[in-house]
Amino acid sequence: MKKTAMRSLRAALKLIPKPLKDKLKKNETLTVFYVQAIRKSGLFYGAPTKRETQKAYNRYLINQDRNLISSPQVSVNTTCQAIIFGAEDTEVTIASLKTQKVNTYFVVSTDKEPSEIGAEITSIFSNLDENFPTLLLNAGDTLAENALPSFMAALGDAAFVYSDTDEIDSKGKRCRPRFLPCWNPDLHISTAYVLSGVLFNTRELKSISMGEYSDIASLVGEAWLSNPDINVNHSTATLVHLNLSDKSTTSNLYALKNTVLRHKHVLIEVDEQTQVNRALWHFDSQPLVSLIIPTKNSKELVKACIESIREKTIYKNYEILLIDNGSDEEASIRYFETLAELPEVHVLNYPGPFNYSAINNFGVKHAKGQVVGLINNDIEVISPDWLTYMVGHVMRDDIGCVGAKLLYSDGRIQHAGVVLGYGGGAGHAHKHFPRYHPGYLKRLAATQNYSAVTAACLLVKRSHFGAVGGLDEENLAVAFNDVDFCLRIRKLGVRNLYCAEAELYHHESVSRGLDISPEKAARFNRELEYLQTKWSHVIKHDPAYNPNLTLKRENFALKTKEEQSVLLDSY
Repeated sequence: MKKTAMRSLRAALKLIPKPLKDKLKKNETLTVFYVQAIRKSGLFYGAPTKRETQKAYNRYLINQDRNLISSPQVSVNTTCQAIIFGAEDTEVTIASLKTQKVNTYFVVSTDKEPSEIGAEITSIFSNLDENFPTLLLNAGDTLAENALPSFMAALGDAAFVYSDTDEIDSKGKRCRPRFLPCWNPDLHISTAYVLSGVLFNTRELKSISMGEYSDIASLVGEAWLSNPDINVNHSTATLVHLNLSDKSTTSNLYALKNTVLRHKHVLIEVDEQTQVNRALWHFDSQPLVSLIIPTKNSKELVKACIESIREKTIYKNYEILLIDNGSDEEASIRYFETLAELPEVHVLNYPGPFNYSAINNFGVKHAKGQVVGLINNDIEVISPDWLTYMVGHVMRDDIGCVGAKLLYSDGRIQHAGVVLGYGGGAGHAHKHFPRYHPGYLKRLAATQNYSAVTAACLLVKRSHFGAVGGLDEENLAVAFNDVDFCLRIRKLGVRNLYCAEAELYHHESVSRGLDISPEKAARFNRELEYLQTKWSHVIKHDPAYNPNLTLKRENFALKTKEEQSVLLDSY
């Protein structure tokens, strides 16, 4: 209904005379109303409606329940102990535990001072039996039927396991599923997404250095911050019913913020509007960043790109390497000559056919920076602190490639992280969503780990670039070279990251589509096949995505009926 109404509204707007339309556009109240209505309708970006999501989730539950009931895990005699966080609604949680034969539980009252809560948790830990795992639940949350055996099986030899979740509506029906990625530390820092229903190996739980914890999310954060190599598992079944509130979400963010500050030198703030933590990581020195911009002609694009970098960027320790790949337009050539006179800009000539990988590898050989930045010539800076945030992340020991939030010229999302599996290869998460949309589970607004990010605006340590041999100029001259590069960087034992605070325009045509000449189409297909062969295991299950979400569109909708017909066996 909303989409139909918005289409009707847009049709009606076309009938309004231009002078009146321009006058109406100046009315802030009307503009805000229209933009909000567009966002809610999902007209431009295909966001599923609540009804569509619920219909798909009902189909999913039939498959999940069938698998949980028929699983041999159900017949295993399993038990655990539990800790319930919160003083209200504990009865429903206790009743849920008892139905699954969990009779040993402890209740932590979270309406006290953090130091008192920490002391209470310490006392509870001393009474835990290390022969059995420990389940952490928020008061009011409950377990799905037959959930415990699946939890126990999924724990394995990990330190802890968490599951996907949902809620129960006023009619007692399961709704609002939260399909989560595999362990994603930076997403957890940003959103506290692992917030209840966490099964710990008790020995691992008791080894966590104690602090002032008031919730499960900060305890999970402490477990990782204390041991970054911790082994974490994730069950892709919805095993926990949450009882969420805006108040509890905000308190989780503040508690997790304080936990991070005890470990890391970082400026972290809770964004009340988006309900995410924004972290600006500090670095001891300001490393030189070499921004490499390939181009052929395109004077106006290059001018907008370089001027926006020079005029808007707060972080000043950078050099720009403009790589001219055979320009033949007189105006562009003259402009590049003037650029070469600037102290921070170097113009280098790279003759020969276009090979994106080779051109960037050439640029890195001439770069002086400790950090390399790959920048397309149609990039334009929006947020002045884009480079400050990205450098802060890329200088972290455990971070590899860092990508930015890129917008089309009309303000819609062009890139906010790369998901493997879209279209059988790779695609951009939340593509075409509005700039200020929170995205699925706030994942558009939140800095987090992705398997890959686009090289249209990518930062990486020069040492990492060299360690993997740069971009693959032999097999991936044009397409998917950035995806392959990021996945090779990830094999070094670091995480790639999408930085939501770094916003730039990417003036790529929304309607450009794929090259359709036979030669270019053949090349694209060869490069796609190379990616599919080399990285088939990641394409099959991208850890930054969830196998219950669709690969047909980039909107984080649940799998279609056809996709769900495939056996769900990853519990």
